[in-house]
Amino acid sequence: MRNDSLEPLMARLAAKEDGALDEVVARCLPRLHAYVRLHMSGPLRAREASLDLVQSICREVLEERKSFVYEGEGQLISWLLTTAMNKLRERARYHGRQKRDPARETPQDHVDPELYSSLLSPSRAAARHEEIEALERAIGELPPDYREVLVLARIIGLPHKEIAERMDRTEASVRNLLGRAMTRLAAVLDPPR
Repeated sequence: MRNDSLEPLMARLAAKEDGALDEVVARCLPRLHAYVRLHMSGPLRAREASLDLVQSICREVLEERKSFVYEGEGQLISWLLTTAMNKLRERARYHGRQKRDPARETPQDHVDPELYSSLLSPSRAAARHEEIEALERAIGELPPDYREVLVLARIIGLPHKEIAERMDRTEASVRNLLGRAMTRLAAVLDPPR
């Protein structure tokens, strides 16, 4: 969720300025939305719209603003991602208790091509709905470590150092892993003929 234009907002957040957290969360919405979509299971996607989950996550984060103590951008991003993962787990458990068959339900989710603009060229960012779904399927087919490093580096925008801490790896291994993940993603998206 890194973005150089967030620096002034982060300074306002550190100074505990009113409305700063709201603005930071609003600026992080597209990347948070992509993170949620890429971590949603198929059954959950069939029952809930990712945008509804993101709105719920943001509401929870903003409701907790009084207890939030800003300790840096990394801590803020970690808080947002942890809240997102907790919401996804909670909703999956909720729907797992339901007796209805998700295969008989109409998918609730809708794809916004802007979600993956950091992984697509400008011409591909304007691509149709099917191409975005193909990208999501391709990312979903990757091994878990590849998928996680891609999401953290290219979707969320974390620096290698923070990814290394989150994944319990060295920075060098994160760089290598990211390179292998990008290569595998390219091969899955455009298999050799």
